[in-house]
Order: sequence, then structure tokens, then C-alpha cells
Amino acid sequence: MAAVWSDALSFGLVAMPVQLVTATESHTIRFNQLQRGTSDRVRNKRVNERTGDEVPFEEIVKAYDTGEDHVVVEPEELEELAPGRSKALEITPIC
Repeated sequence: MAAVWSDALSFGLVAMPVQLVTATESHTIRFNQLQRGTSDRVRNKRVNERTGDEVPFEEIVKAYDTGEDHVVVEPEELEELAPGRSKALEITPIC
């Protein structure tokens, strides 16, 4: 099983390597989409509804529909909204 994250914990002069691995394995069967009668794969495209032009992934943003307008939400704003999330691991010794 591959590690999702690996680093070392240091306690004074002692350093212990640690790894974080997933607790479960996916047993989902994944299928490809093919056109019936051929072996041609079918791909999904992101297309502008108004123009019909394909839109590159880096130009796509998330937005909330207010009913009258759309409010664009940037990834940084979503990270700020998530309460209690941290990228640090805190270890508190029990004495």
C-alpha cells in the first residue's frame, strides 16, 4: 500500500519516520465508455453552453447561483471557510 504522506517526528535527539496510509481500499470497478459497435472511447468535454466552444480546465471556476446572478468562489476562499482544518499534526504528551 502506498503512503499518502511521509515525514519524521522529532522528540529531542530522537527522530521517528512515520507514514500515513489510507485505511480502506477501493473495490470499485471502473468502466470505460465506448461507442456501441466499435472500440472507440468516448470522452467528456467541458463545453460553453452559449458558444458551444470547448473550455480548458484552467478556465473553469466554481460559482454559487443566487437565482439572479452567479457569485464566483475561488479555491482560497473555500479553504478559509472550512472551520477547524489544519495541515499540521499536533501531538500532546500525556504525563
